[in-house]
Formats: sequence, structure tokens, C-alpha cells
Amino acid sequence: MNTDKATPPDGAEPKPVAHEAAAESAEQVVADIAAISAELEDVKGRNLRLMADFQNYQKRSLQNELVARTEGVAKVASSVVGVLDHFDMALVQDPSKASVEQMLAGLRVIRDDLIKSLQSCGVSPITPAVNDEFLPGRHEAVMQQAVAGVDAGRVSIVLQSGYLLTTHGSERVLRPAKVAVAPTA
Repeated sequence: MNTDKATPPDGAEPKPVAHEAAAESAEQVVADIAAISAELEDVKGRNLRLMADFQNYQKRSLQNELVARTEGVAKVASSVVGVLDHFDMALVQDPSKASVEQMLAGLRVIRDDLIKSLQSCGVSPITPAVNDEFLPGRHEAVMQQAVAGVDAGRVSIVLQSGYLLTTHGSERVLRPAKVAVAPTA
């Protein structure tokens, strides 16, 4: 019996079945390999484009960060320049023509101007009052000091103001206020 050919029932010429099937199978494998190769090349190309896009994103991010940092410094510096102008004007004044009260008044004006400049940049002073609640994080207790009329565990003396930065809805203590706290017992 010949396995390479199938015998048709009507007596016609037998057809080679196994060779045709093998040839069709080989053509299919070649077509599948070509399709997979094309898909692989497409994936490689997309991967290279994604890597290039990511590298460009990193470069833009770094550049944006540098620009933002420069803009932030420029904003603070430009707001403080006016305060320096006031200091320069005060330093060229003849001290023999101004009283101590006038000099102190000038210093207060300069200080107020500096506070306004800092506030325009989101910085505000932390200035607790005597008998305010002690707030760890905003206040730094450097000693205990009893003061008449101040409850135990509360601010008894303010030694130094602190400063708070508020940006984009969040707060950050730049420096806590240094305080004395009334002893607890």
C-alpha cells in the first residue's frame, strides 16, 4: 500500500497527500515566522521610541526643576532688594542729626518691610503670646520658667520668633519659636 497517495473512490488519479500537507505546513511556518519577525521589529521600534520619550521627559523635568528653582530664588531676592535699599538709606544718614527714637523708628520700618517681603514669598512669623498653648514642632522649649499668671505647661516667655513657610496648601516650619515653658509642678 502506498502511503503517499490517497485513492479516490471514482477511480481517478491518486493525489499525493503527505507532500502537499508538508508543503502547506512549511509555507505556514515560514509565514508565521515572517509575521512574528515583523511583530518583533515593531515591538523593538516602539520600545526604542518609548526609551527616547522617557529620556526626553527626564531632561525636560530636570530643566523645569532648574527653572522653578531659579524663579523661586529670583522672587525672594527681588522682594528683599527693597529692604536692602532702606538699609542703605539709613546707613548714609548723619547720626548726629537723628535721635535714638528716630533711628529705632527707622529700624522698625525696615523690619516691617522685611516681614512683608517674606510674607509675599509665603513666609510668616511664629510669634506665640505669653500663656499660649505650647505647640511642639512650632515651639521649641529651651527652658522652664515660672511666670505669674501663666498656667503650667504653657508658654511663659518668648525668646525668639519662629518662621513658617506656606506653599501650595502645605506648611513647613522653617524655624520653631524658642520659648520658655511654665513648669508643670
